Amino acid sequence: MEVKVLNLSGKETGAKVQLPESVFGVKPNDHAIYLDVKQYLANQRQGTHKSKQRNEIAGSTRKLHKQKGTGGARAGSIKSPLFNGGGRVFGPQPRDYSFKLNKKLKQLARKSALSYKAQESNIVVLDAVSFDTIKTKNYVSLISALNIADEKTLLVLPAYDNNVYLSSRNLKKAKVIVASDLNTYDVLNATKLLLTADSVKTLEEALAK
Repeated sequence: MEVKVLNLSGKETGAKVQLPESVFGVKPNDHAIYLDVKQYLANQRQGTHKSKQRNEIAGSTRKLHKQKGTGGARAGSIKSPLFNGGGRVFGPQPRDYSFKLNKKLKQLARKSALSYKAQESNIVVLDAVSFDTIKTKNYVSLISALNIADEKTLLVLPAYDNNVYLSSRNLKKAKVIVASDLNTYDVLNATKLLLTADSVKTLEEALAK
């Protein structure tokens, strides 16, 4: 698939980039995408949730009243889960939500997500992206020139660029990542995928195996 290369002003440079079929033209595997996105979201969870059981509650353990003759239910401790302020039954405990996925499956998921973007013509290729200063309006000018200011965008750079990253950070619908950190969730979460000519090569080297 051949895509025209644009400059930062949104105009054609005359050059074209060939998106490799092995990365951008595979038959998408929805189940691989599901598993990879599920793992990504699971890894975002801290798993630090915690509630106190009855053995962790501060309070007296004396019997509240005699066993029989009160006309009420039997009660052994104020820390019982039945009482307000008592322990919680089967409450959340700290845990690790992460799980393992095979490398080939994760690669298939990423290629499937990129192929969906290519099929939908939601990939924009730029010759290069760099800013002299850190200013949000620099990034706003870029996405405005491409007529995608109101859409969710993911810019994939071949290497980390501090000026570009910090210029996009205040924008809710914009995200900038390095090609080596590309993940399925971010690709699918964005409406438009912005690539540079160099990041296409990086993705091909990383995923076309």
